[in-house]
Amino acid sequence: MVFSRDLPSPTSMFSAYASMMGYITIIKPMVNAMIPRSVQNFVVSYLNSFAGSYSSTLTLTVNHLSADHLYDELYYAVEAYLSTKISPNSVRLTMARDPTENKVKLNLSNGEVVSDVYKGINLTWRFFANDNKNTMVYGFELSFDKKHRDLVLNSYIPYVESEAKVIHSKRRVLKMHSLSAGGWQPVNFNHPSTFDTMAMNDDLKHHVMEDLDRFIRRKDFYKRVGKAWKRGYLLYGPPGTGKTSLVAAMANYLKFDIYDLQLASVQGDAALRRLLLGIRNSSILLVEDIDCSVDLPTRLQPVTKETKTLRASKVSTQLTLSGLLNCIDGLWSSCGNERIIIFTTNNKEKLDPALLRPGRMDMHIYMGHCSFKGFKTLASNYLGLSQENDDTHRLYPEINDLIDGQVLTPAQVAEELMKDEDADAALEGLVKVLKRKRSEPEKCDDESKKKKKKLEEGEKIISDVEETLSREVSIPAQVEDEEELSSSENAYMAPEWPGSVYPGTGLSQGFGGGGFGQGFPGGQYMV
Repeated sequence: MVFSRDLPSPTSMFSAYASMMGYITIIKPMVNAMIPRSVQNFVVSYLNSFAGSYSSTLTLTVNHLSADHLYDELYYAVEAYLSTKISPNSVRLTMARDPTENKVKLNLSNGEVVSDVYKGINLTWRFFANDNKNTMVYGFELSFDKKHRDLVLNSYIPYVESEAKVIHSKRRVLKMHSLSAGGWQPVNFNHPSTFDTMAMNDDLKHHVMEDLDRFIRRKDFYKRVGKAWKRGYLLYGPPGTGKTSLVAAMANYLKFDIYDLQLASVQGDAALRRLLLGIRNSSILLVEDIDCSVDLPTRLQPVTKETKTLRASKVSTQLTLSGLLNCIDGLWSSCGNERIIIFTTNNKEKLDPALLRPGRMDMHIYMGHCSFKGFKTLASNYLGLSQENDDTHRLYPEINDLIDGQVLTPAQVAEELMKDEDADAALEGLVKVLKRKRSEPEKCDDESKKKKKKLEEGEKIISDVEETLSREVSIPAQVEDEEELSSSENAYMAPEWPGSVYPGTGLSQGFGGGGFGQGFPGGQYMV
């Protein structure tokens, strides 16, 4: 083999390379020992900035976490947008199953590059993932010519966000977030409840849907009037009336994630603020059974020695009512947009009025017992019967008469309809249950009349005894011994009537000023 005289031989080149690597191996430990790491990083960054000052390329970075360690909405927008821009020539991609479309979804892997063009500008995206002190940091780098900086920031980035919002709405998988040791833990939310399947009053159902639509489209209105873009709903009523199903229907209608907040698991006001800051926009914050989930002392409760001792024994970091109010309607409530707050309770009267005022709970929805229209919806869901007419089945007229009033909850009606797939058998069973429930108040009324009669007789006996005692007190009498006094007291002792309460009637019996009363809760809803 012949080599040019001007070029060194391969042997001399290899020898020079080996000598250079030997020097580097010796010098590098000495440099690390003599020069601190911070000084080395400063020198390297200075050289890079000096070299970059002569470059016409600007690189912007989008991390998945912001400086406050909160999820950056821009990162998820870029991720969704670039998933539609992946080139067929890509070498390395991340594969995942898309539950909404039942197909494989592709995302960028570490170091993969995607090119984009916007208004004649060439842009380059690169995905990166680095392990920084046992914490995985990942994001996107956007590179373009420096002269297009204003156009990219003011036009291209908003365009990416708007396109991502459309993509998210098409293939978004709803999530149910629950509280865990590390914060919010999401799982897929697949609840099938919708407004079409809800056994609600039609007017109330349409009113709720119109209120939700109005809230979603009034972003500029809330900004103009100076209010945080949020809305509160209070769902109250007896158990089994569909409060949780209504929450699921609202989430499916709006395509909002649900954050299930268990107040008993929150260690204090500071922890509650951190949790609320971790909630993403366009979501529902749900607090179920707020009246019994945690002991929040209200301002209506009198302060006694016992309550003072109990509160003093608790740690200073306990969750307080004022902390909860500040988070849902104070300054902290503005740290997020397009959020819905829902409280549910079986006992509205137990809640502090401060929780119920407009601005916190803007709309109060009473979930009552099942009406005939609600029954027709359930019969359509479970038995496939039409709900257009009131005489779809021969038993419908009888059910219409029996179900009127507060007889059964939607959950109880659904349970009866699930017992048999045959419509005739299921409806006949429902009629029997309705008749039995209807007869129970009548029996209670008969028993109440008997008890009332006994009460009147007892009151008459007491009045006779009191009259006799007053007559004897006015006539002096000689008491011979203690035995006669005891006998006299026993002779005039009033009979003991057992106090009792009859379920469903409010009937109470006893002496000491108590009256006789009977009542049934009203069957009206309030919004």
